Amino acid sequence: MFEKILIANRGEIALRVIRACQEMGIHSVAVHSTADADAMHVRMADEAVCIGPPSSMQSYLSIPAIIAACEITGAQAIHPGYGFLSENANFVQIVEDHGVTFIGPTAEHIRVMGDKITAKDTMKALGVPCVPGSDGGVATLEDAQRIGAEIGYPVIIKATAGGGGRGMKVAQTAADMESAFMTARAEGKAAFGNDEVYIEKYLTTPRHIEIQVFGDGKGKAVHLGERDCSLQRRHQKVFEEAPGPSISPEERARIGKVCADAVAKINYIGAGTIEFLYENGEFYFIEMNTRLQVEHPVTESIFGVDLVREQIRVAEGLPMSFSQDDLEINGHSIEVRINAEKLPNFSPCPGKITAFHAPGGLGVRMDSALYDGYSIPPYYDSLIGKLIVHGRNRAEALSRLNRALGELIVDGVDTTLPLFHALLQEEDIHSGNYNIHWLEHWLETNMG
Repeated sequence: MFEKILIANRGEIALRVIRACQEMGIHSVAVHSTADADAMHVRMADEAVCIGPPSSMQSYLSIPAIIAACEITGAQAIHPGYGFLSENANFVQIVEDHGVTFIGPTAEHIRVMGDKITAKDTMKALGVPCVPGSDGGVATLEDAQRIGAEIGYPVIIKATAGGGGRGMKVAQTAADMESAFMTARAEGKAAFGNDEVYIEKYLTTPRHIEIQVFGDGKGKAVHLGERDCSLQRRHQKVFEEAPGPSISPEERARIGKVCADAVAKINYIGAGTIEFLYENGEFYFIEMNTRLQVEHPVTESIFGVDLVREQIRVAEGLPMSFSQDDLEINGHSIEVRINAEKLPNFSPCPGKITAFHAPGGLGVRMDSALYDGYSIPPYYDSLIGKLIVHGRNRAEALSRLNRALGELIVDGVDTTLPLFHALLQEEDIHSGNYNIHWLEHWLETNMG
């Protein structure tokens, strides 16, 4: 059993890991920048180490600083949370070279899934359905035009090393290809230092469905159903739920088994998410995230499992505490991401919290690092909390979400709370009748 775990992250996800450690009797080590000296994760951990100035590059992304913090405190393992270094294969290799356990997948699995083309080829070989498109990178405009004609427009050009919606451009017709191709390459180069792109068929009305998988690293794996994350703004999720309102039990079992079998074959260890576009009853692989997802609480809610605890267990070499047959869905869960942003432009809004009250009651969970008097720093992501509700069915979960949003108080800064109050007035939200483009269109009409 690990005696001490260092959490290489901040905010609500750092608190999430600290709580799991406390329940398991494991000492926790928080790292923080000078800007986060008064952060809640620093207060709650058993130990805290300052690893640098406010800049992420000099603190939370500084591998030497994090390794030094491990050595100073004697931490035996590192939990990366999500974001920052959680999917950095080089970091994982360095951690292991220093005799410290990385709580997550191997460096090789992160490396393979971090390259979109290699990930797609790997998944295709493992029997996972993929979107029709180019076989590998597309080097020239002429090749791009040929592929576009072969698979049919519209198509989407994506940066191989892309993420977060950057380096992605749609060509609705052949006339759009040159501009889209050149822009995607330029954005990929600027954002990731890599201008390689690939091309896929652009689905017009898909939903974003992701399958939660978990492996023991020894050839055994399970799936924990799906999450529907279709409500997105600029490819960033804002509202997630499980199970998906559009997925039948038969479809869930089918695609879940495909995903669990795939990660079992490669001896994947820990939590992972296989993301799909879903349209007309078909699933199309888009990427795999080799880490814990922001929206993992909705899966925990409907299955009654602690995914962070399980990550720690398998990293220690213990078997998974559940099998596929043990996993039964109970009710429905919804999560909304609350950001410190000013509507309608969603511009970051750091500042001092003058009042904070978290909602409570049956089936309500608030994951946040806020407290009265806390000053949100301007240097990091604007996510300040996740409100998660659980009900016996989707209608009850939506009703509970509406009630909990009414109880939540965050004063002192602008937040995205008004967005969710407005969305819950929409019939399409209650009926589940939306796709990945729905929110963008709604925002143009209602907040444009």
